[in-house]
Amino acid sequence: MTDSSPWEDITVPVADFNVRQVAANTAVPCFWGRDTSGSCLFVVELEGDLSTQYRKSAVIVNGVNVDFRTGFQGLQHLVLSLEKQVDRDLFERLCRGLILALEKAADSASSLAVSMDHIRRWKVFFSGCVQRLTANEVRGLYSEIVFLMELIDRGRAVNTAVESWLGPERSHQDFMFGNTAVEVKSLSGSERNSIRISSEDQLETLKEELFLRIYRLSNLADAEGACSLNEIIRAARSRLSDNEAIEAFDLKLVAYGYAPLPDYDEPRFVVSDLCTYRVRDGFPRIIRSQLTSGIDQVAYDIKLETIAQFKCDNSAAYGEK
Repeated sequence: MTDSSPWEDITVPVADFNVRQVAANTAVPCFWGRDTSGSCLFVVELEGDLSTQYRKSAVIVNGVNVDFRTGFQGLQHLVLSLEKQVDRDLFERLCRGLILALEKAADSASSLAVSMDHIRRWKVFFSGCVQRLTANEVRGLYSEIVFLMELIDRGRAVNTAVESWLGPERSHQDFMFGNTAVEVKSLSGSERNSIRISSEDQLETLKEELFLRIYRLSNLADAEGACSLNEIIRAARSRLSDNEAIEAFDLKLVAYGYAPLPDYDEPRFVVSDLCTYRVRDGFPRIIRSQLTSGIDQVAYDIKLETIAQFKCDNSAAYGEK
């Protein structure tokens, strides 16, 4: 997350809790806080009696206490309290995502609804049984993030760039924009020169142009520019100046199965090679439109040496005219 924690300069109180208001345009006041035990808190202040609404949408989260308290002057507070310090980075990400979501709420009732929906989406990552991404999934996500950053750096609007990223949604191709579809693949530095195509739909599209983009990632922790998965996701997020894009980006990461866990601080990769191929007539592929009826769930490998003639300029995949 950020270099300094939002709870760092909040002193531990003798009673109740100390808070500092979040500097954001949320529909209701929000606060970072600490209680008497020093636990990290996030507090959402609400007006009116929303107790019934809260009870109907209450959710239990392992490692985070979700409490609803009635205060003075008709105020109520949704209080999130972190129970396990080891989850602090994850908790901070949840809270920052909630802040962005609350900027779209209209009043206290909608703010509570937004808050509970957001907490429910993040519940799985505090369950202790979330599946860690495999090494192949880490490289795959890393490569998709690299391409997303390239789109933004080429001047594509951040909202459009994030919207075009469909990999987390298990779309046929990882990116679609305009008349272009891009399937992103990754290879490890020592991996053999072939790539796995996981379905009969991956190399077929209704778009005018389809590109296969392959990143070779080398595990070189001390190399200049080397990044872990956590680091490159932070770098991508820092490029998103629009709050809607940030929220959409975070939700896509959740859909992918990513959470900012310490497991993803290693390995640290550099892109050691990049190749882009134009998928057109003659490209070796198995596609649904040419399969005999009854054949399904096809997976196969393509040797890179057999598609050299389809290699094109890397800039072609940006869909620029």
